[in-house]
Amino acid sequence: MRAVSSTISFLSEAPLETITASNAQGTGLLDLVEHTFAVRIPVSEFVGFNSPLQREHFNENYMATAKWPSATFQGRIIEAVELDRPGTYSVRAKGALTIRGVARERILPCTIVVDASGLSVHSAFEVVLDDHGIRIPRLVQQKIAATVRVEMSMRFVADGR
Repeated sequence: MRAVSSTISFLSEAPLETITASNAQGTGLLDLVEHTFAVRIPVSEFVGFNSPLQREHFNENYMATAKWPSATFQGRIIEAVELDRPGTYSVRAKGALTIRGVARERILPCTIVVDASGLSVHSAFEVVLDDHGIRIPRLVQQKIAATVRVEMSMRFVADGR
């Protein structure tokens, strides 16, 4: 199956500032038989920052999108579920979350909703910036949270639809 739509957002809540941005350009593949998946997010496509300068700093200083243009998550669904049957499933996805070229093994909670036309996946989790080599200068530590909240939703359909 391939992703036909996606929404990825993050939220940084620091004492002096709240930053939120979203991205609808994610792509993904899901193998229903093997329960494996791969998701790619073009990091420079995040929009919705508080200012154009904030977006520029995000891309150039923190995420270094010229060097690492994408974030990825690839792995497998841990639970033995039959994703070819309609229903709602709470599962865990285990894999490598790679941000700024730094891969960390993660187990992320997911809700999968299967219907006649495909399936939707939703996950919400936290990312510790330091785990991926993202350093926050002391000058702006009160404006950027050390841990950000990420929400991801993707719609998958069978190839050829």
